[in-house]
Amino acid sequence: MAMGKILVVEGDQNDRHTRLVRAEGYEAIQVDNLVKAEQAFALDRPDLVLLDRNLGEGGALEFIQRLRGMDAEVPILLLLDPEFIPRASEAVRCGAEQFLSKPVDPPALAVVLGRIFERAQERKRNLAEENRKVRFAVSPFFGTSAAVQRLEEQVTRVVVLDRPVLIQGETGVGKSALARWIHNHSPRKGNAFVELNCAGLGKEMLESDLFGHEKGAFTGAVVTKPGLLEIAHRGTIFMDEIGDMDLAVQPKILKAIEERQYRHMGGTEDRTVDARLIAASHKNLQQLVTEGSFRSDLYYRIGGLPILVPPLRERREDIVPLANYFLSRFASEWRCGDLELPLATAKTLERHDWPGNIRELKNALERAIIYRQGNVLQPTDFQLGTAGPRPEAEADVSLTLAEVEAHHIQRVLEACGGRVDEAARRLDISRSSLYQRMQRLGPKPKRV
Repeated sequence: MAMGKILVVEGDQNDRHTRLVRAEGYEAIQVDNLVKAEQAFALDRPDLVLLDRNLGEGGALEFIQRLRGMDAEVPILLLLDPEFIPRASEAVRCGAEQFLSKPVDPPALAVVLGRIFERAQERKRNLAEENRKVRFAVSPFFGTSAAVQRLEEQVTRVVVLDRPVLIQGETGVGKSALARWIHNHSPRKGNAFVELNCAGLGKEMLESDLFGHEKGAFTGAVVTKPGLLEIAHRGTIFMDEIGDMDLAVQPKILKAIEERQYRHMGGTEDRTVDARLIAASHKNLQQLVTEGSFRSDLYYRIGGLPILVPPLRERREDIVPLANYFLSRFASEWRCGDLELPLATAKTLERHDWPGNIRELKNALERAIIYRQGNVLQPTDFQLGTAGPRPEAEADVSLTLAEVEAHHIQRVLEACGGRVDEAARRLDISRSSLYQRMQRLGPKPKRV
């Protein structure tokens, strides 16, 4: 079985790239001009387009844009003669995934194709998760508390200003959702919203992801790669946990904000970018400046429009309405009937401080659904203050660890209606790992 279907656009007297593609195990559809390419694309819906066209000939950029209008997700790999490489950023902005310089090295092409298909699969998985998030999306201004009303008033004032925004707040308050809301209501809403989490990324990885790199810039850089700044051109780039950004990268992002210029890693050419920066951090950036781990000039540049998202404990009157909102979504997704919060449970939720904020509330609701005895959720179903087993299960010290694991997997499978994909996601393990555990421990899915 072919690993994927590739539309190869190259001259009829030269099928070199078609042969290379087939030699790597892909199905190849070859056409020799852009008109046939559009027809084949509409008819065959390939997984990738390999375009052997230079940017000065035959409307290649317009062709890429037309393909993007037909399918916004299909990867497009562009093959260019060396003299056209300086114009490659135009193709990236029009929608090309990546480009290679001709003559193409067969091993390099194999690596690039493999990575593009791998990223495409990852995009599909992320899209499925994003669709789930959309179904569960809640307005960043959900609720009637004074704190939320103040937040909405403040955000409404800054949303149309084309300047950097700094969102601060504790973990789990919804900084990412607020950043996306700002983009979707700004003049840039028709362009890309690109998200980068700076936490845990080393200097090289962060710089490569953000600015892109030239071939040979570091070990493993086998091709030139555009950065997220290029993708965010004319749109918005959201840099979450910017307080964790490596000090060596900070002056480069400052230059990109102030001068709208940057360079690829290993590159010598200044590139231009027009993107609005929205930054977020749960850390106190002023304190980081004092400690010397965050540049003061960058802080003053991004901190001109600060927004503080209130923690859940400062808007307690919103807790129960939020819980009911999420319960209705979970009940629909899990098909477990209507779920109710009696008065005693509602009071328990209101009294809890929720250090993990909205994220913790959602996790507690998921856990309560798994451990519930009926559709009326009791305070004990929430296990507030612990992510461990129910008290009555905890008391049974005669159980082995394998029996406890089997019992928990069975409960999660039941809560998910036997759907293995959903159970694996909630257990934070892969589908194959869950099947291995079920074979070893005994739980069987009702349906898959």
